[in-house]
Amino acid sequence: MSPEVSARLAVLKQKASENTLTIDEMREGVRLMREDRKVASTVSAVSRTKRARAEIKSADEMLDELGKI
Repeated sequence: MSPEVSARLAVLKQKASENTLTIDEMREGVRLMREDRKVASTVSAVSRTKRARAEIKSADEMLDELGKI
């Protein structure tokens, strides 16, 4: 989450605790949180894919490793 988004959510949270949050501001907060979750989900999926690819070795590489033992 960017510092700007965190700051904006902090302001909205403060307004909510003071009972001064408008419906539009509430919608904005929900939108910001959803966008952050989508980004985190995408980053996590890409990270898992990269890790999975990095762990798969070719048969030749595995045989070379066996030969070194």
